[in-house]
Amino acid sequence: MAFKSIAIGSDHAGYDLKAKLVEELRSSGYEVLDCGTGDATNSVDYPDFGKAVAEAVTSGKVDGGVVVCGTGIGISIAANRHPGIRAALCHDITTARLCREHNDANVLALGARLVGEVVAKDCLDAFLTTEFAGDRHVRRVEKLG
Repeated sequence: MAFKSIAIGSDHAGYDLKAKLVEELRSSGYEVLDCGTGDATNSVDYPDFGKAVAEAVTSGKVDGGVVVCGTGIGISIAANRHPGIRAALCHDITTARLCREHNDANVLALGARLVGEVVAKDCLDAFLTTEFAGDRHVRRVEKLG
Protein backbone atom coordinates (compact mmCIF):
# COMPACT_ATOMS: atom_id res chain seq x y z
CA MET A 1 0.00 0.00 0.00
CA ALA A 2 1.41 3.34 -0.97
CA PHE A 3 0.36 5.98 1.50
CA LYS A 4 -0.64 9.27 -0.10
CA SER A 5 -2.97 10.61 2.56
CA ILE A 6 -2.67 10.36 6.33
CA ALA A 7 -5.07 11.13 9.18
CA ILE A 8 -3.31 12.20 12.36
CA GLY A 9 -4.69 12.75 15.83
CA SER A 10 -3.49 13.21 19.37
CA ASP A 11 -4.54 14.11 22.84
CA HIS A 12 -3.06 17.07 24.71
CA ALA A 13 0.07 15.12 25.71
CA GLY A 14 0.82 14.28 22.09
CA TYR A 15 -0.08 17.65 20.59
CA ASP A 16 3.43 19.10 20.21
CA LEU A 17 4.80 15.95 18.59
CA LYS A 18 1.73 15.70 16.36
CA ALA A 19 2.27 19.27 15.15
CA LYS A 20 5.88 18.42 14.19
CA LEU A 21 4.76 15.27 12.38
CA VAL A 22 2.09 17.22 10.48
CA GLU A 23 4.83 19.59 9.26
CA GLU A 24 7.00 16.62 8.27
CA LEU A 25 4.16 14.94 6.38
CA ARG A 26 3.15 18.08 4.50
CA SER A 27 6.73 18.97 3.58
CA SER A 28 7.10 15.43 2.20
CA GLY A 29 4.02 15.86 -0.01
CA TYR A 30 1.43 13.87 1.92
CA GLU A 31 -2.18 14.99 2.15
CA VAL A 32 -2.88 15.39 5.87
CA LEU A 33 -6.20 15.23 7.69
CA ASP A 34 -5.64 16.65 11.18
CA CYS A 35 -8.19 15.03 13.47
CA GLY A 36 -7.20 17.15 16.50
CA THR A 37 -6.69 18.03 19.25
CA GLY A 38 -6.05 21.66 18.51
CA ASP A 39 -3.86 22.54 21.49
CA ALA A 40 -1.83 21.17 24.37
CA THR A 41 -3.34 23.31 27.10
CA ASN A 42 -6.75 21.69 27.51
CA SER A 43 -6.98 18.13 28.80
CA VAL A 44 -8.88 15.92 26.35
CA ASP A 45 -9.70 12.22 26.08
CA TYR A 46 -7.42 10.20 23.79
CA PRO A 47 -10.16 7.71 22.74
CA ASP A 48 -11.93 10.49 20.84
CA PHE A 49 -8.90 11.10 18.65
CA GLY A 50 -8.05 7.43 18.17
CA LYS A 51 -11.63 6.94 17.00
CA ALA A 52 -11.49 9.91 14.60
CA VAL A 53 -8.31 8.61 12.93
CA ALA A 54 -9.64 5.04 12.80
CA GLU A 55 -12.87 6.17 11.15
CA ALA A 56 -10.98 8.23 8.58
CA VAL A 57 -8.89 5.18 7.67
CA THR A 58 -11.70 2.61 7.58
CA SER A 59 -13.98 4.90 5.58
CA GLY A 60 -11.30 5.25 2.90
CA LYS A 61 -11.05 9.00 3.41
CA VAL A 62 -7.29 8.50 3.92
CA ASP A 63 -4.80 5.71 3.25
CA GLY A 64 -3.36 5.43 6.76
CA GLY A 65 -3.11 7.06 10.14
CA VAL A 66 -0.90 8.25 12.95
CA VAL A 67 -2.01 8.57 16.57
CA VAL A 68 -0.08 10.11 19.44
CA CYS A 69 -0.67 10.32 23.18
CA GLY A 70 1.64 10.40 26.18
CA THR A 71 2.67 6.75 25.98
CA GLY A 72 0.93 5.71 22.76
CA ILE A 73 -0.72 2.86 24.62
CA GLY A 74 -4.18 4.29 25.25
CA ILE A 75 -4.65 5.83 21.83
CA SER A 76 -3.46 2.64 20.09
CA ILE A 77 -6.00 0.62 22.10
CA ALA A 78 -8.69 3.13 21.13
CA ALA A 79 -7.84 2.91 17.44
CA ASN A 80 -7.64 -0.90 17.50
CA ARG A 81 -11.22 -1.16 18.76
CA HIS A 82 -12.36 -0.41 15.20
CA PRO A 83 -12.63 -3.33 12.76
CA GLY A 84 -10.06 -3.07 10.00
CA ILE A 85 -7.58 -1.07 12.03
CA ARG A 86 -4.17 -2.48 12.80
CA ALA A 87 -2.54 0.19 14.96
CA ALA A 88 1.01 -0.57 16.03
CA LEU A 89 2.75 1.15 18.93
CA CYS A 90 6.34 1.74 17.84
CA HIS A 91 9.35 2.96 19.76
CA ASP A 92 12.06 2.74 17.10
CA ILE A 93 12.69 2.38 13.38
CA THR A 94 12.80 -1.42 13.58
CA THR A 95 9.36 -1.80 15.13
CA ALA A 96 7.96 0.75 12.67
CA ARG A 97 9.39 -1.14 9.70
CA LEU A 98 8.29 -4.55 10.97
CA CYS A 99 4.75 -3.42 11.82
CA ARG A 100 4.29 -2.66 8.11
CA GLU A 101 6.33 -5.53 6.72
CA HIS A 102 4.85 -8.31 8.87
CA ASN A 103 1.53 -6.94 10.19
CA ASP A 104 0.37 -4.60 7.41
CA ALA A 105 -0.29 -1.97 10.08
CA ASN A 106 -2.38 0.92 8.80
CA VAL A 107 -2.00 3.19 11.84
CA LEU A 108 1.26 4.16 13.55
CA ALA A 109 1.00 4.89 17.29
CA LEU A 110 3.64 6.90 19.12
CA GLY A 111 4.19 7.93 22.72
CA ALA A 112 5.24 11.57 22.91
CA ARG A 113 6.64 11.12 26.41
CA LEU A 114 8.71 8.11 25.34
CA VAL A 115 10.19 8.95 21.94
CA GLY A 116 11.83 12.17 20.88
CA GLU A 117 11.14 14.11 17.71
CA VAL A 118 14.00 12.54 15.73
CA VAL A 119 13.00 8.97 16.62
CA ALA A 120 9.33 9.77 15.91
CA LYS A 121 10.22 11.12 12.47
CA ASP A 122 12.36 8.05 11.77
CA CYS A 123 9.44 5.82 12.79
CA LEU A 124 7.09 7.81 10.58
CA ASP A 125 9.42 7.50 7.59
CA ALA A 126 9.83 3.75 8.08
CA PHE A 127 6.08 3.30 8.48
CA LEU A 128 5.30 5.28 5.32
CA THR A 129 7.94 3.71 3.08
CA THR A 130 7.83 0.04 4.07
CA GLU A 131 5.61 -2.27 2.06
CA PHE A 132 3.75 -5.28 3.45
CA ALA A 133 5.80 -8.42 2.73
CA GLY A 134 2.73 -10.56 2.02
CA ASP A 135 3.52 -14.26 1.59
CA ARG A 136 3.25 -16.16 4.91
CA HIS A 137 2.22 -12.98 6.70
CA VAL A 138 -1.08 -12.73 4.79
CA ARG A 139 -2.72 -15.63 6.61
CA ARG A 140 -1.61 -14.19 9.94
CA VAL A 141 -2.99 -10.74 9.20
CA GLU A 142 -6.26 -12.32 8.01
CA LYS A 143 -6.60 -14.00 11.41
CA LEU A 144 -6.48 -10.58 13.04
CA GLY A 145 -9.64 -9.45 11.27
